[in-house]
Amino acid sequence: MGKVKIREADRIFSRCIRTRAGWRCERCGAQHEPGSMGLHCSHFFGRSRWATRFDPDNAEALCYGCHSYMGAHPHLHRERIEDKLGRQLYDNVQERANDTKLGRLAKRSEKEIRAHYRAELRRLEQGADDLENWI
Repeated sequence: MGKVKIREADRIFSRCIRTRAGWRCERCGAQHEPGSMGLHCSHFFGRSRWATRFDPDNAEALCYGCHSYMGAHPHLHRERIEDKLGRQLYDNVQERANDTKLGRLAKRSEKEIRAHYRAELRRLEQGADDLENWI
């Protein structure tokens, strides 16, 4: 399978995830400067699954080292995500990730998704008080 194309909506969503985390790796705690390429937006269910590609529950900020480590150890990554989300939410995200109809709808809504996360990014960067609860 080829590499998934990174779109403008992906860039904006990624910045939202990293801003939500305060530009800190959610696994090891390493702090990064805003805009740093050393902090990634990591998706548990990959970006090829459109139904959860832009789902904040399916993404976290990980430094390059932690992102590489989790990618090389999927069983540990799954345990980590289940612990973070709780079993019920994890199962819900997994169900959405596997829903191809929802994925097709999301793909057709890319323009709206991009606009939504552009507005969210502005709000986050202006210091919103509820960084953990943005959607």
